[in-house]
Amino acid sequence: MEPSAFESAIPRRLRPRAALIVGSRMGRPLMRGVGELLRVQIFDRSMTLAAQAFTSIFPLLIMLSALGGTEYRDRLSDLMTLPDASEQLLHQAVSGSRSNAFGLVGCLIVVLSATGLSRAMIRAYRDVWSIKTRPAGPAATAGQVGAVLALVVFVFAARLLGWLAGMLPAPRLGQAVAYLLADCATAILVPWLLLGKRAPRAPLLFGGAAFGLIMLAVRAAGSVYLPRALQSSADRYGTIGLAFTFVGWLYVLSFCLLLSAVVGGVLAGLRSDRPAQVQGGSHLAEAGDETANPGPQHQRAQGEAGREPQDRTGQRPPHPEER
Repeated sequence: MEPSAFESAIPRRLRPRAALIVGSRMGRPLMRGVGELLRVQIFDRSMTLAAQAFTSIFPLLIMLSALGGTEYRDRLSDLMTLPDASEQLLHQAVSGSRSNAFGLVGCLIVVLSATGLSRAMIRAYRDVWSIKTRPAGPAATAGQVGAVLALVVFVFAARLLGWLAGMLPAPRLGQAVAYLLADCATAILVPWLLLGKRAPRAPLLFGGAAFGLIMLAVRAAGSVYLPRALQSSADRYGTIGLAFTFVGWLYVLSFCLLLSAVVGGVLAGLRSDRPAQVQGGSHLAEAGDETANPGPQHQRAQGEAGREPQDRTGQRPPHPEER
């Protein structure tokens, strides 16, 4: 967002206060972040990622439940912490799937079709971090498949880490740390698999840390909201209600992921701007020091320029008018 457009959108009587806020140390990064959010169209891209995640991850889970049998379905229900009514609907939804329905070709089709999520995430990250080149070739396809599989593994690994951390003396603190590390690792690993060497290091690391911190609050809110929303949707609309609720929750997760990427880019930009400002300030300081305290050569030159010429006897020669 340009400063002129921002100022024109503010009432005239509030512009002096707004100028103080925008010109402050915290105001400039805030305005840069708001401009980046508007530039990448975070709301539209979050909805795109949520829809792609629903049509990519859930088919993989259904395929795994069909290959794993009834025991795996029970573990999947426990993993998703569904209410009783929602758990019955989930069993009904996947009860028609059998292991013989997914052969080698069927599994490959499900996995390759799930790369639509990877391609959507590549477009989002390229737009957020202003990456011009697009990954292509067999390595890029392998990275797309690996990113989708990494997301599926993360769903199980995060739950497993939380269960292991619950056995520690301080279970709540241990679970928070375990989820924080898992979220940070996922937010760093997935873009790296998708973009490879094109992924900028500083925005990637800052974005991963920001996603982990954001998810601490989102997980706490989701543990209270999601079971109630699933139960209410299942009672009113049945299986389709579960789908709507999961899509809504995936939208929240996608928004947090893109928000952390934008925050990482803004923080990396501030970090790169700081050395230039410090270097420019040092040059100005050196110039000021030279003006205030001139060196010996400069002082000698000024002294010679201001000294009047003299003859051999040590007297000043007469001026032409005096002659």
